[in-house]
Amino acid sequence: MSLGYAEKLSYIEDVGKVGMSEIFDPPRVLQEKIEKLAIMIQKSKHLVVFTGAGISTSCGIPDFRGPKGIWTLQREGKALPEASLPFHRAMPSMTHMALVELEKAGILKFVISQNIDGLHLRSGIPREKLSELHGNSFMEMCPSCDAEYLRDFEVETIGLKETPRHCSNDVCGARLRDTVLDWEDALPSKEMNPAEKHCKMADVVLCLGTSLQITPACNLPLKSLSGGGKIVIVNLQKTPKDKKANLVIHGLVDKIIAGVIDQLNLRIPPFVRTDLLRIIFAQGLSLDERYVNWTLRVASVHGKNAPLPFIRSVEVSFSEGQNMKEAFLHKQPLKLKRRTVTKTKPFHILLKLNLSDGCGCSCTEIKIPVDFQVSVKCREYDNDAIFQKLRDKAMKKLRCGKNAVIERKGTDIPRSEATVYAVVTNIVVYDKTPKAFGNASLSNSGPKRRSEGVHGVETSRKRRTQRKKQKVDNER
Repeated sequence: MSLGYAEKLSYIEDVGKVGMSEIFDPPRVLQEKIEKLAIMIQKSKHLVVFTGAGISTSCGIPDFRGPKGIWTLQREGKALPEASLPFHRAMPSMTHMALVELEKAGILKFVISQNIDGLHLRSGIPREKLSELHGNSFMEMCPSCDAEYLRDFEVETIGLKETPRHCSNDVCGARLRDTVLDWEDALPSKEMNPAEKHCKMADVVLCLGTSLQITPACNLPLKSLSGGGKIVIVNLQKTPKDKKANLVIHGLVDKIIAGVIDQLNLRIPPFVRTDLLRIIFAQGLSLDERYVNWTLRVASVHGKNAPLPFIRSVEVSFSEGQNMKEAFLHKQPLKLKRRTVTKTKPFHILLKLNLSDGCGCSCTEIKIPVDFQVSVKCREYDNDAIFQKLRDKAMKKLRCGKNAVIERKGTDIPRSEATVYAVVTNIVVYDKTPKAFGNASLSNSGPKRRSEGVHGVETSRKRRTQRKKQKVDNER
């Protein structure tokens, strides 16, 4: 979970049992249990998955009660672990993406999560098939009309407090609230009711990476028992519900789920992350009408004052023949103001967007056409097709940085153009080979994931080509 989230929580003395030793099933026993779980899933008619912090540790997000968990270290008076990357850049784990594959295959019917990291939604689990019991650090909701807003930045508060933003519904406009619960907050019925419903319908409830200590959430899987459902617990420590389970597996969640996916002849899909930004170009004549005063702004799609966390800085240059000074924008809001003579011919503004830590490439480039004589018109775009084309292009060459326009709106008074761009900022290809999981005796040593950047893949491809060529030469 987010270290910031842990610091925002109200103080509470009893956080449950912490620091329990980890247990690893022997390899042969583990394989037998994986095969048994795969059969149970294959035969299931209504599979429900219940997740905890343990499915996100391989994403670089520390858990709470493990040997190096947040509560454990606090109890021992030790310093908290340092996050390996910004919280907003955490990528889904192999387990997250395996669940996406199970859902698309029609096997997984519902996901219940105690996590606030938002990775289930980001991975591709449909919102209507997900209950986030404790909220989502990247979600705001409208208390008036129940509209939800998924952000690319971590919302400032927890405890269902008001945020600086308002509902974008013109009829509503109410002040938004965060969705993350504090200790004393009751579980919202909007999340709890469907969770209870699906647990009662479930013939298999698969609990992944959870200590099953937090009530009332931990009692949800038990609701399947009255209808003859079975409970499977996958965790590195013992849980209070182990005796109720039909199968208990001690091992790394990613390794176990990867094994199940293999048994079912399915494939863990890659993860392609796409982020959005808005470029606003506004212009107006000077009083003597000799000049056009114009402003270029690189902004968030989530509101005028919302942060744009995946952009570190912007380098601005101009097409040849323009006697305009280049600029370097490094402080948000990212804004450039200039003045151009009225009869200037059309030209291009060239933007090099330098991406923040955690992105799979260092930059992306955008060319902005400027013609002061042409009126801006709104255009309709097929966003689903554009996103799919972006993903396909990114996956074909395993390169981040691809971008495309998904929205363009213009106004005449005041004269401005707002264009929304989608940018591929991460590609993760999941490696299921045994070596990828490391030594099972290492705590939280999840599988390696190839987060592909602009240059890394080409280098590895060259090496593979060289190895193949060398092998052929040796055979000759």
